[in-house]
Amino acid sequence: MTFTPMIADACISFRVNSETKALLRRMALRDGLTDSAFVKRLLDGAISRTAPFDAPVAPVSERLGRDTRLHVCITADDWQRLAERARARGMATATYAAFVIRAHLRHAAPIPQTEYLVLKEAILELTAIGRNLNQIARAVNAGEKACLPGRAEVRAMVRVAQGLRRSFKALLEANERTWRSNETGS
Repeated sequence: MTFTPMIADACISFRVNSETKALLRRMALRDGLTDSAFVKRLLDGAISRTAPFDAPVAPVSERLGRDTRLHVCITADDWQRLAERARARGMATATYAAFVIRAHLRHAAPIPQTEYLVLKEAILELTAIGRNLNQIARAVNAGEKACLPGRAEVRAMVRVAQGLRRSFKALLEANERTWRSNETGS
């Protein structure tokens, strides 16, 4: 019976002493492999030389849902940057990393969806208010008689609406910039 490698859909992890780890790393580097790829190759070779078991083996299934885990190896420098960005957002590092991945995979807003929707709605409302205030201002300037606020009040309301709109827009743009890497990689 020939052993056929399958798609890697499960994880095996174990601990070894530091000397074994160092030897494994040297052997992997000699073959141009990562530690993990080297161990996998050793395991695949051992399995292919072993007689097959008669008992059926149930597939290892991953738990799907909120508790599904992902283990990622990153450099110390990247970890530091990740932790700094998480702190800047007031989030735990793992929560921030999960949020970034989720936002990327789903093409979602780079801030929590509820906050993003509230800000977008506020911008739309402020735009509508500004439009209505401009219509009132035009009517007043045209000399129409109506029970309307005075010119000064209308202008003040327009300035407030435009200022709020600019502030919300700047907040969203600043938020989007913090999620993107700049040219220096920070």
